[in-house]
Amino acid sequence: KILLSSKRRGLYEKIPLFPMNFDDSSTLFNTGEIRNMAERKIRVLLAKPGLDGHDRGAKVVAHAMREAGMEVIYTGLHQSVPSIVNQAIQEDADVIGLSIMSGAHIPICKKLMEMVNEQGVGDKLIVVGGVIPNKDIPALKDIGVNGIFPGGVHFDEIVKFIGKNAAQ
Repeated sequence: KILLSSKRRGLYEKIPLFPMNFDDSSTLFNTGEIRNMAERKIRVLLAKPGLDGHDRGAKVVAHAMREAGMEVIYTGLHQSVPSIVNQAIQEDADVIGLSIMSGAHIPICKKLMEMVNEQGVGDKLIVVGGVIPNKDIPALKDIGVNGIFPGGVHFDEIVKFIGKNAAQ
């Protein structure tokens, strides 16, 4: 009932053929882990709309979200709003995240919210981050943006907001 497995440099180690004992409380899986494995991850579509060519921040935020257990679909640079909405629908995203450094956040978000409502996917969490002056935050909230993250916001704040507010 023991398999000899060769390792590097010709060393051998005894490995049980069936190492799990399901009657033992020290099994590899417990019911909580199995339940968590069955739960669907939060799916975030992260996009760079318009002519903005700076994506380092978006990539770092995407990495933080992945580290937090979210599934992130990064669309890349120069995306149109219709393309972003279509991708969110096709990917069955729970969250649409925009990274906007160009200063065009208000017209882009207005167009996005119009299209999201036209397509009947208004249940998605909409978040925007980037260079956003504090004076524009109330206007973005009035448009219907759920989360607004100006430059300098800590990653854990973004992750916590999405984790708390995204519909699963």
